[in-house]
Amino acid sequence: MGVKRSWRALCVAGWILTGLLLATWTALLQPFNPRWLAAHRQRLTRHWMRTLIRLLPLRIRCHGTPPNGTTLWVSNHVSWLDIVVLGAQAPVHFLSKAEVRHWPVIGWLAAAAGTLFIKRGQGSGSQLQEQLSHALNQGRSLVLFAEGTTTAGDQVRTFHARMLACAQTTGTPVQPVAIAYRYNGQRDQYAPFIGDDEFTRHLWRLLGCPGVIEVEVYFLPLLASQGNERNQLARQAQSAVAQALGLPDSSARKSGSDFKAAA
Repeated sequence: MGVKRSWRALCVAGWILTGLLLATWTALLQPFNPRWLAAHRQRLTRHWMRTLIRLLPLRIRCHGTPPNGTTLWVSNHVSWLDIVVLGAQAPVHFLSKAEVRHWPVIGWLAAAAGTLFIKRGQGSGSQLQEQLSHALNQGRSLVLFAEGTTTAGDQVRTFHARMLACAQTTGTPVQPVAIAYRYNGQRDQYAPFIGDDEFTRHLWRLLGCPGVIEVEVYFLPLLASQGNERNQLARQAQSAVAQALGLPDSSARKSGSDFKAAA
């Protein structure tokens, strides 16, 4: 396993270096033709993520297909791998805390992929909602991890309704997405990125996986953002994701006041 892990690490390191070179190239071209570059960057990003998946011990199986047109994807969150897995499926953009922008390697790659960076405490602010609404109005589909944190894949936490306001403002449909990692038919222990885990340590552990991790991605029926209250929309999305994963649906036990507090 040591030889396999080392070989995987070498390949992944080389591909990350390729990503950094591509990020530098797109940054240099940005002032000349930003509209062309935006579309070209999306194609490069998807190709880069799909190749990275092939280098990692992952096998993706999708149930349903990504929607056409602009949508707000709302997903559960298990790992940083979620970004790679979902980003490889369609031209989407992600949100990240502002500090990530300054992280070596990861921050550069995230910025090159068109990530929207959020300052702490901005999650419920009007400035963030304006930023998200502007992106949706420009035809850029967004991915929200509405739990606000990662889990071990054994539960679906409350989806925060305030994050869905941009969909209602712009009339954008909501696409619930469920993602699960399984190994030998059981919940996988390698993929979850939780607690005080650190990226390089987690990646090294992942590369040591003796087999292949099956990644199940479920594209669930679209939800209309207009005509639904924000709390109801969050509850519907959370329920759809929990049911697809076969996990307890905590949204059914939440009272209206609980969701109002979460909003």
